[in-house]
Amino acid sequence: MCSVDQLALTLLLLILLCMARKFTPAFVSNQQPGLTGLIIYYMPFTHGTDDPVSLKMKSNGSDIKDAFGSFHFHLYQHFLHRTDCDNFFLKERMLKFHQVKHIFDILDKMRCLRKRSTVSFLGVLVIFLLFMNLYIEDSYVMEGDKQILRETSTHQLSPEHYMHTFKDLSNFSGALNVTYRYLAVMPLQRKRFLTIGLSSVRRKKGSYLLETIKSIFEQSSYEELKEISVVVHLADFNSSWREVMLQDITQKFAHHIIAGRLMVIHAPEEYYPILSGLKRNYNDPEDRVRFRSKQNVDYAFLLNFCANISYYYIMLEDDVRCSKNFLTAIKKVIASLEGTYWVTLEFSKLGYIGKLYHSHDLPRLAHFLLMFYQEMPCDWLLTHFRSLLAQKNVIRFKPSLFQHMGYYSSYKGTENKLKDDDFEEEPFELPDNPPASLYTNMSVFENYDASKAYSSVDDYFWGKPPSTGDVFVIIFEKPIVIKRIKVNTGTEDRQNDILHHGALDVGENIRYFKQNRQCITYIRLGEFRDGNFEVSDVNQKIPFDIHCMRIYVTKTQKEWLIIRSISIWTS
Repeated sequence: MCSVDQLALTLLLLILLCMARKFTPAFVSNQQPGLTGLIIYYMPFTHGTDDPVSLKMKSNGSDIKDAFGSFHFHLYQHFLHRTDCDNFFLKERMLKFHQVKHIFDILDKMRCLRKRSTVSFLGVLVIFLLFMNLYIEDSYVMEGDKQILRETSTHQLSPEHYMHTFKDLSNFSGALNVTYRYLAVMPLQRKRFLTIGLSSVRRKKGSYLLETIKSIFEQSSYEELKEISVVVHLADFNSSWREVMLQDITQKFAHHIIAGRLMVIHAPEEYYPILSGLKRNYNDPEDRVRFRSKQNVDYAFLLNFCANISYYYIMLEDDVRCSKNFLTAIKKVIASLEGTYWVTLEFSKLGYIGKLYHSHDLPRLAHFLLMFYQEMPCDWLLTHFRSLLAQKNVIRFKPSLFQHMGYYSSYKGTENKLKDDDFEEEPFELPDNPPASLYTNMSVFENYDASKAYSSVDDYFWGKPPSTGDVFVIIFEKPIVIKRIKVNTGTEDRQNDILHHGALDVGENIRYFKQNRQCITYIRLGEFRDGNFEVSDVNQKIPFDIHCMRIYVTKTQKEWLIIRSISIWTS
């Protein structure tokens, strides 16, 4: 079946052919283009040897012109030698000849007019068909996009079903087309390590934004301040409130603004999508739907702005308190996950507080929030985003580094006393846990493998009842000097799944046995007590750099074993 493009092209070629024929020289002469028919019609009166049929067959320019000249010559000779009676009939024939010639001239002009009309009609037809082709293609593409959006915007965003579609649809490398208002911004001299994003609107009760900004800066050391940027999006449409907040911020944190550590922006209202008459999912009241939908757009515009400021981005609310040296803790966690795929790291269990992202994922996340802004709250969308990018499990760290401190919600000023019970404002120093491989000969339960005991993730190793001589071994990539070791077994809800009888050893002199590395020499540091082990000043007790560390079961037990955490500090 021919496409519209092919039909239009064919008609265009026909027009060109018609135009080319229009400018072809006339068969007889430029002055008398229509006499060809007359010559053939009056051929019986000529005295030449050519009959009408043979003349038709050689009807190209010169032959016909010669025939026509011969016809006039013979007609003239015939006229001179005829009698007067014959002359009368010749005159009558000549009169008929000129009448017929006049008729053919008129027909020829009509033929030219018909050609010109046909060319014009075909031209208009081609333009019409080309326009229809563009309209049909655009309609098809738009309908296809709508279909994808309808499929993708369902509430059940299954990672397996939508992962491919989402990657195709939202593999965005460019920023949203938004012109921001820079309320307080100094040009950055270099890319920072971490951007902290805050979005704030006017509250009916309480205001915590200034306290949140203060906590960020006060809980960071001078060296840490060099590596962070704080971006505050004043997202309320009320200009009077924005002016008051901007004045308070610039007065209290002027030196941080000048140093490029603090930026205040605003996305104008004209860039926001429709915020009225939205879908009332989950039976939320209309004003609640409007509030959470606008909040999604607020964060989308904030993420979009922060995409190129630093290497990592962490999302906070405007009513948060930070733990001491939170940046150093985040850096250690990122370093411990080097070579591991992750989309979101969580440093708080509340809402969207303390969610860490790679900056290169921010444009895609911004588009995602904007695409589904009216579907569900922001923290739910963040969970779907993580799943769609193939991080199935939550990666959360303890202790939490950020705490919710507001008592009144930004929505209608309702009470919100949520607290993170894993938060520690001055947590103990996070362990270094240098790169290592882990091995155990215990029977592992499901996917609670050995590596989960060594990471800072809120997870653990879980094995079936161990026997005497079973081991849990850590083999470091390179020899290290250890300052402190701490091992905890069991959990609050499974307090009996501890190591009842065991010891901790450190070793050196690695050898390969059956394609596995093992230390051949071990020194015992001590025994487990009540399922826990801790020792300090290891570097003063052990005379060599440590290659291996192992947990050794000294007596068979009936209870299963959970190793909750293994923490190592190097000197």
